[in-house]
Amino acid sequence: MQLKHARPDTEEQSTSNGLEKRYADVRNRSEDLCKLLKKEDYIPQPAEFASPPKWHLAHTTWFFEEMILKRFSEQYEEYDPKYNYLFNSYYEHAGDRVARGHRGTITRPTVDEVLGYRTHVDRSMFRLIKSATPDSELHKLIILGLNHEQQHQELLLTDLKYAFGLNPTFPVYSDETNLVADCNKVSGFVKIESGIYEIGHDGDGFCYDNELRRHKVYLEKFEISTGLVTNGEFIKFIDSGGYRDFRLWLDEGWSWVQEEKVTAPQYWHNLDGNWHYYTLAGLKPIETDAILAHISFFEAYAFASWKGMRLPTEFEWEAASGQLDWGKRWEWTYSAYLPYPGFKTAEGAVGEYNGKFMINQMVLRGASTATSPGHSRHTYRNFFHPQCRWQFTGIRLVK
Repeated sequence: MQLKHARPDTEEQSTSNGLEKRYADVRNRSEDLCKLLKKEDYIPQPAEFASPPKWHLAHTTWFFEEMILKRFSEQYEEYDPKYNYLFNSYYEHAGDRVARGHRGTITRPTVDEVLGYRTHVDRSMFRLIKSATPDSELHKLIILGLNHEQQHQELLLTDLKYAFGLNPTFPVYSDETNLVADCNKVSGFVKIESGIYEIGHDGDGFCYDNELRRHKVYLEKFEISTGLVTNGEFIKFIDSGGYRDFRLWLDEGWSWVQEEKVTAPQYWHNLDGNWHYYTLAGLKPIETDAILAHISFFEAYAFASWKGMRLPTEFEWEAASGQLDWGKRWEWTYSAYLPYPGFKTAEGAVGEYNGKFMINQMVLRGASTATSPGHSRHTYRNFFHPQCRWQFTGIRLVK
């Protein structure tokens, strides 16, 4: 299916404003990720946490319409009043919405209608961007909207992989999109001395509010691995009975293993005594030297315990990040997702973006092979519940 790309009204406009070009690039990438899909792929939602591709395309568009156009553009005409209910995610300020687990039931509007919605919003956004002066609230909200869409680009891939991974035919999204075949380029440990370190975002570049305020922490000396745990290392954990040894697990983790009957990382299949895993390039034999992916915090903790080591705190990770090879997996830390000292929740719907989720979740640092270009930094704080593993998650060890 041919998708219509976002673009400024004229080539001259696209070169006159860097924000216009960035807007077009980000919006185009979301649709580019869907070029290889069949229309049937846009709809299924196999789990509450995994949204359909069509919903991601619509929700990211809703963000620009609801948060920006309705507020800053007097000339803007709402595309369809029903879309606020259909494509709001969790913003109480924006009103009622479809339950998260029912997003896959939204067969109408159609995929083509959602693409028409994107075109409608893009036209108005390109007109509005011309008035977005640097440091203005409008400019900042547009940048936030673009970063929000980049987050959903990664979610689109991980959610699609989850849906495809449940399909017994193991569909191929793209032969060039394996995303889990990469290997470590470095090995060993680096020593980090005890002392006071500054943590949190500093500078003029974009960051989310949960990366503020910059503050000092004291760290005892530690050693942290420069590379990440590989598939081959984790297979040894499995073969040693790691999933059957309660002594390695936190109590909730052990309950999760038993209740869910977990015996391997997500997408792993033991076929005739040989390990395979589902990738977006199809079912593949596991490459033992490749970096492990798709494990929960519980599994990361148990593996670290089995190795006689531990996971880093997010503060240790950030302090050491300049000496690490990172960016291939979201790395579990042993830090609860909590506000930094001086954190303030913004007014309005934007204030619902991060702060209200600071409960019962663990911090992940770094980025992954599915993260959008330009959407990673060493202060980035990702967060998920400890049992989650459909993201491209991995393990870094500390001793």
